[in-house]
Amino acid sequence: MATLNTRLAKAKAAKEAYFAWEGKDKTGKLVRGEMRAVSDTVVNSMLRRQGILVTKLKKRSTAGGKAIQQKDIAVFTRQLAAMMSAGVPLLQAFDIVARGHPNPRMMRLLNEVRTDVETGTSLSAAFRKHPMHFDALYCNLVEAGEVGGILEALLDRLAIYQEKTLAIKAKIKSALMYPTAVVIVAFIVLAIIMTFVIPSFKETFKSFGADLPAPTLAVMAMSDFVVSNWIVLFGGIGGGVYFFFESWKRSEKMQMTMDRLLLRAPVFGSLIEKSAIARWTRTLSTMSAAGVPLVEALDSVGGASGNAVFAIATDKIQREVQTGTGLTTAMQGTGVFTPMVLQMAAIGEESGSLDHMLGKAAEFYEDEVDEMVKGLSSLMEPFIIVFLGTIIGGIVISMYLPIFKIGQVV
Repeated sequence: MATLNTRLAKAKAAKEAYFAWEGKDKTGKLVRGEMRAVSDTVVNSMLRRQGILVTKLKKRSTAGGKAIQQKDIAVFTRQLAAMMSAGVPLLQAFDIVARGHPNPRMMRLLNEVRTDVETGTSLSAAFRKHPMHFDALYCNLVEAGEVGGILEALLDRLAIYQEKTLAIKAKIKSALMYPTAVVIVAFIVLAIIMTFVIPSFKETFKSFGADLPAPTLAVMAMSDFVVSNWIVLFGGIGGGVYFFFESWKRSEKMQMTMDRLLLRAPVFGSLIEKSAIARWTRTLSTMSAAGVPLVEALDSVGGASGNAVFAIATDKIQREVQTGTGLTTAMQGTGVFTPMVLQMAAIGEESGSLDHMLGKAAEFYEDEVDEMVKGLSSLMEPFIIVFLGTIIGGIVISMYLPIFKIGQVV
């Protein structure tokens, strides 16, 4: 019987949709709103009972929409935490968030989770059905909140964690954006010069009837090669870049190699290391504060760091902790954590306040990342100017050398 009721509830929920309506109340005042119902007839009937004469009624589309981003999940978590803290029932909170979301895909996702909860599934189990959007860390924290009766507090902590993580990622992206944009622009400018500008100079130099300097001949030879093989050249570069990033994304060996190289890179290596440590400590701090056992918490920590080196180190730590080794001792054996993090973890273990001490470490490294990002633009600017000046300036000088020689002869 319970199974039949569950199926009927799911079938009903699947047919329900959101309707936006406008109308006039008993006093003639214009009112508008949204309602979740099976059909427009049901909406009209329910509004008539409230004394509202419907003038406009439109079904909101839930087809299409943009891909669901991590930011969408973070905003949803913050909204759900705020409404539950205000005493709004869980199912009603889902309705409110779904109705107000502009992305149809996110609306469908929230409706599916709501339907599962409505039919008796726990919230964490409903989230686990969508691993692409709610990872193990998210589901474990929600489950801990349900078991401990502190779901509102855990959702608030989870929202803070997601906001901090997104902030670090945004700072890393902003630090890499400037040099990446400059390199792309430089490549486009070089392609235009080699394809269109240099051939024009070449036609002019043919009438000189004199030997051209070696730098000029070298630049003209490169231009001839680009013009003759531009399809193969640009196709090869584009294909190579695509293959490189796909291999980086899909191959574990490639991820490990690149993450190791990035950690050793000048300037950016330190930034990436600090951001990985900040995310690692922030994640473990959040899990510990939620009461998740240490061994279980370490399952989610490695992946949350965003770096394969730290993920492998976390696996090693987890194995050692399972055999009775202390967390700090296990962390020290990996060789990837700074002395400050190890000291903070040791104090946390000894005093029984691991979550608090790791949270302090996370705050310190988040501030360090922020300061590094602010200084990177001014640090990178002279290097970029020298880089562009050497390439573009070298080409320009090479092409003007024959003109300078003619001027000297005259």
